[in-house]
This record gives sequence, C-alpha cells and structure tokens, in this order.
Amino acid sequence: MRASDAERERVAETLREAVAEGRLEMEEFEQRLEATYRARTHGELEPIVRDLPAPGTAVAPVGAAPVPTGSAVRWADRIGKPATSGGAFAIWGGFGRRGNWTVGRKFTAFTMWGGGEIDLREADFEDREVVIRCFTIMGGMRVKVPPELNAQVKGIGIMGGFREQSKDARTVSPDSPRVRITGFALMGGVRVERKRSKAQKQRLREAERARLEKGRGASGRSED
Repeated sequence: MRASDAERERVAETLREAVAEGRLEMEEFEQRLEATYRARTHGELEPIVRDLPAPGTAVAPVGAAPVPTGSAVRWADRIGKPATSGGAFAIWGGFGRRGNWTVGRKFTAFTMWGGGEIDLREADFEDREVVIRCFTIMGGMRVKVPPELNAQVKGIGIMGGFREQSKDARTVSPDSPRVRITGFALMGGVRVERKRSKAQKQRLREAERARLEKGRGASGRSED
C-alpha cells in the first residue's frame, strides 16, 4: 500500500521520540529519518520502526497518530496553515506578535524610534521556508525562537547590528521549518533569543515527572 505524507510524518515522530528517550543514537536517527522520507510504501516504512515501542501491530505507528509528549515539538502539525500576519510596523511605539499565530512565508517588520517583539515559540508557519525581514532605525527588535527551530540569522548593521543569543541548549530538529532572519539595522539592533516559553517548560516538567513516576512504578513491580 502506498504511504502518505502524513504517515511518513508519523513515523518520523516515532523516531524523534525514540532519540529523545535515548533508544537511538543521533547518527542512526538521521539515517532512519532519511529512509522515512524516501519511503513510498507501508512495506518500506514498517522496518524503520519495527524495533521501537509502539501500540498495535507493525503498521500501527504508520496509520495511528503518535501519543503527544512534552519533549518533542510536533512540527508537522505547525506547518502549512494560512498566514495570520505578514508584517508589523511601529513608529514612536511598538508592536508584538506572540502566542498562537501563523507566520507568513515573508514577514516584514519595521520600527523607527520604537521597538517590536516577534515570538515564534508557539507560532505556526505558512510554509516550511520562511523569511523574516527586520528593518529598524534608531530602534530595536527582539525575535524569540525555540531551541529546536532551524533559524539562520544574517543581517546588516550600521552603528548597530544583529545578534543571536541562546538561553537554552540548541537542539535543532531536522524537520523544523527553516526560518531566515535578515534585514538592516541603523543605530539600532535586532536580537534573536533561543529560549523556551513558559508553556514549553511546563510541558517538559510534566513529561519528566511522568517518566520518573513510570520508572518508580516499574521498579516496584520488579521488587514484587
């Protein structure tokens, strides 16, 4: 049976969960992920996750949606949605794009004697390739991205500049959208911060708590 794009993404999610849990080394994960996106049938997909824990039969991880966890970002669910914003503008003031919104393929932001914030941590994306153009004159902008996002920063600054700052470990996901952050800063600056949102940190804490409780339960059964 021919495999669909959604089924390939579900197998990819199983692989990402496996590498996050330490079941796969990064090199093997990359090899299996490449084979997943090359696969055209269920028969090609099934061996890729045959030795990984999954509910149901061997075909189940292909056809069934993965169980959500707090440690993995579901990029497949966040790509391909209609854009809700294609730009932002502020003079002697500010703007903000935060929370659950959808970034257009080309997003242009401009500030003059003001500031702006572009938060991509809970955002969706119109396409897998996104360009964010930041232009500021005697002002500043802050772009917040999750550590897993493939964000490339390259802009021009005159008496100012573009700077990338990481507050959380950078672990770029191979299937995340590619976001190019570029533009021009005159006597101002654009700062790109890699950090998790409060909601993401809470989900990670809950996932870790559930993992520890599961481990303690398994240990108790072994002693019995």
